[in-house]
Amino acid sequence: MNVIDRTIGVISPNAALKRQVARQKLSIMNSGYSHHGASRTKKSLLGWMFGGGSPKEDIEDNIQVLRERSRDLYMGTPIATSAIKTLRTNVVGGGLRLKSQIDYEFLGLSDEEAEKLETTIEREFSLWADSVNCDLARLNNFYELQQLIFLSSLMCGDAFALLPYTQRIGMPYDLRIQLIEADRVCDPYYKKGYNNISAGIECNDNGEITAYHIANFHPLSTYRSNSTWTRVEAFGEKTGRRNVIHIMESERIGQRRGVPILAPVIEALKQLGRYTEAELMAAVISGMFTVFIESKSNSEEAPLGSMIPEDEEVDGGDENSYELGNGAIVALGEGETAKETNPGRPNTAFDGFIASVCKQIGAALEIPHDLLLKQFNASYSASRAALLEAWKMFRMRRIWLSNDFCQPIYEEWLSEAVAKSRIYAPGFFDSPIIKKAYCNAEWSGPSQGQLDPVKEANAAVIRVENCFSTRAKETIELTGGDFVKNNRQRIKEEKMRQELLALNKKEVQL
Repeated sequence: MNVIDRTIGVISPNAALKRQVARQKLSIMNSGYSHHGASRTKKSLLGWMFGGGSPKEDIEDNIQVLRERSRDLYMGTPIATSAIKTLRTNVVGGGLRLKSQIDYEFLGLSDEEAEKLETTIEREFSLWADSVNCDLARLNNFYELQQLIFLSSLMCGDAFALLPYTQRIGMPYDLRIQLIEADRVCDPYYKKGYNNISAGIECNDNGEITAYHIANFHPLSTYRSNSTWTRVEAFGEKTGRRNVIHIMESERIGQRRGVPILAPVIEALKQLGRYTEAELMAAVISGMFTVFIESKSNSEEAPLGSMIPEDEEVDGGDENSYELGNGAIVALGEGETAKETNPGRPNTAFDGFIASVCKQIGAALEIPHDLLLKQFNASYSASRAALLEAWKMFRMRRIWLSNDFCQPIYEEWLSEAVAKSRIYAPGFFDSPIIKKAYCNAEWSGPSQGQLDPVKEANAAVIRVENCFSTRAKETIELTGGDFVKNNRQRIKEEKMRQELLALNKKEVQL
């Protein structure tokens, strides 16, 4: 306090206090975001309880609760189930299919040689991928494993796959895929407190992931024979081989574990599920017609026609409980009166409210609400715009799945095929760039579909004729097919058709 303030304080303490308060207010008035989102004085923001931490505090310390709640929503809330299955169906569908794209110019191969080699690779890959022998558990083929690991990563935030080798009768390839649910990658009991292990993932001082700690049991299972962990190195120490495939969408730098896709909308989905159940129960109660009879006698005989079958009674043993039923007649004791209640169901505002909430949920999940609810009541332009926006996200996730799951497994399989001389690829193991030239591939999934097939087909023709696209690409986009195979089949069909026309013409002349 300066001399002037002290003098004023002696003469007028109230005035001195006001000067001090004003000075304090001036000290906290900054610029920029302090007037807006970072303000600590606005009444609209004073009640905002906020806080933040590193990816470990914000994500890894909360991941188990998020996983369990997300799985519970998937199993019991229709909108949550719709969101996850819509993603699964459009991104993976029946599985992403291999289309070998050898860099034949770099390898010095002709078009015919490259096409022959690509056909051989695809045929050999189908031998392995179409069989359940590619799965260590022998339950699913490669394409079914794609949808399973994608579905699991959406619900749990991430998922893992190991690539062991196991010999099996009748299968020339020994590579197997072992899927690991996210819960099993966790901190070992004997490693707790180690700074280099978090959420089951071990890193070195540079932040590089070096190993995964996988429990030999499911942490949520009530039946476990032992409680041991296996440490699996991320990459082979001598070969550099990828031992663990980790499917995860990152949202923070330094993040080690993924977040379930439903995490931002868990509360909204749960409340929406409760509201739906309450409305359904109210509608059921409103549809029941029950007659209550007040009796002034102490007769223990049931009134005429009263009958709720014992096997349908929920709490028949409770004397204080009266159950409603379809056309039931319930006797009341002396002095007891039943008043009519009308729940007013079905609620006319129910559908509009559900649609409004689903718009927000769909926006958070990047799924248009009409696609989320499977209701296409808008115009052609609006519906097409919604589908195009959704397919930006579907394609992005498809690229991630192909890059993080399909391509690494394909490269591992192709290495085994070349090593066993089932595929002839000179120089495959001599140089990484030669290996990459052989491993180039595209992964195609289900097509986008068309709201108006005629308009979509005409647009494809225009793009091809103006060299904006190719016939091969448009075939994949429109039908998910293969232009080369389609063209070869069309040639056969046209030849057969011409032969049939010639034969009919000859018969007419005779």
